[in-house]
Amino acid sequence: MGYYTPAGGLPGQSELLTDRAIVTEAYTVIPKGVLRDIVTSNLPGFTGTRSWIIARPIAGFATTFSQLIVEIQPGGGAARPEPEAGVEGVVFVTTGELTLTIAGEEHVLGEGGYAYLAAGEEWSLANKGSELTSFHWVRKAYETAEGIDAPASFVTRDQDVAPRPMPDTDDAWATTRFVDPDDLAHDMHVNIVTFQPGGSIPFAETHVMEHGLFVLEGKAVYRLNGDWVEVEAGDYMHLRAFCPQACYAGGPGPFRYLLYKDVNRQVMLTRGGDPRPWG
Repeated sequence: MGYYTPAGGLPGQSELLTDRAIVTEAYTVIPKGVLRDIVTSNLPGFTGTRSWIIARPIAGFATTFSQLIVEIQPGGGAARPEPEAGVEGVVFVTTGELTLTIAGEEHVLGEGGYAYLAAGEEWSLANKGSELTSFHWVRKAYETAEGIDAPASFVTRDQDVAPRPMPDTDDAWATTRFVDPDDLAHDMHVNIVTFQPGGSIPFAETHVMEHGLFVLEGKAVYRLNGDWVEVEAGDYMHLRAFCPQACYAGGPGPFRYLLYKDVNRQVMLTRGGDPRPWG
């Protein structure tokens, strides 16, 4: 089991400009060739760190979350990574080792390591190893719900959570769910979806949840709002709410992606008793 991790760098001056990057009203595709040194950002409070910000709330793009690929050199890290008290997060490690300290307890996350970090949690991270570490960091403002306690932070691994096959798919399509989908405490899911070669989503999913999809392994052809788009390990897709979506896994190995979606909350139409402005 491997997870694609960008290495940065720049293409040679003799290479063609043509790539697969595309931005539409319904979806965006950021291919792995875009993740170069020149588009990285430094983060306040971090040392020995750079990041690719691949999703953030802006007009025409993400509305509920941000997603970063964070790369930390040995000795780097942050004592207080999350600057906003009301923001929850998920960390997923793709290479190296990340030391994550939650409420004073230290956890070492290797490749496949996963952590849910509750809003308001006291946590820090560091690369105490001798090699570079890289991880995905998904952030969302936690939306409280009356009568439901907020979830607690936890740490696990991809390798320790059995994928759940989708019904009537003969194990061709499965989802690694890190939280119980019926647990209303959680207002977002960050899962891993796996398709075996030839597996597919056999209908055009069209739903209220927006998605961030980072391809960890393999390749596929994705149907996005009527367009067929080829994607491979290292590519990122953002799908706005109600963007029709389906896919075929191309093989020869499994096709796997890290998936964000917002879930389990009523659509709120007012703010403080006043109608929300839309448009």
